[in-house]
Amino acid sequence: MLLNKISNYNIILASSSPRRQQFFRDLNIDFEIRIKEVEEECPKKLKEAEITDFLADLKSKPFDNELTAKDILITSDTIVWLEDKALGKPKDYEDAFKILRSISGKTHKVITSVSIKSKNFQKIINDTTIVEFDNLLDEEIDYYINTYRPFDKAGAYGIQEWIGKIGIKRIEGSYFNVMGLPVNKLYRELMNIF
Repeated sequence: MLLNKISNYNIILASSSPRRQQFFRDLNIDFEIRIKEVEEECPKKLKEAEITDFLADLKSKPFDNELTAKDILITSDTIVWLEDKALGKPKDYEDAFKILRSISGKTHKVITSVSIKSKNFQKIINDTTIVEFDNLLDEEIDYYINTYRPFDKAGAYGIQEWIGKIGIKRIEGSYFNVMGLPVNKLYRELMNIF
């Protein structure tokens, strides 16, 4: 089992996301949280998983000089990909409303990349989930934003929240990937590495 394989390593999760932190707790993995601020800019030519791969790697770089042979650093990034454009986290109410209006009645992709890095290696994996939203009423969008304040979520929504329950018609792929971490894929990758 994974717990036995990683028991001699120090797992570092570089994420302030409460959802990602909870996933690690749910897997019974002992880990510490270390956060370093990174300007999340990427080349304009990148598309879909190229963006999240780049950003997951970018978030790992500030740790390069401090990782020991026993450290395993996990960084991650999630975007919503709609009509050839990445939708990140909303800046404010208006931005969140615009984003939710844009995904209403449409199908989009949620793409998450995870970097697994030690002093001696790095592996980046990614996963894509297809999400189809029903048509949302303006009142529903307004209620959701004001009640749940989804400003820390790519695409301005949490699938596990009220809007996911009333708005999502169909998903194809990992539910947990939409929450921000492809848990199954990460678990299997860690099992293969160690």
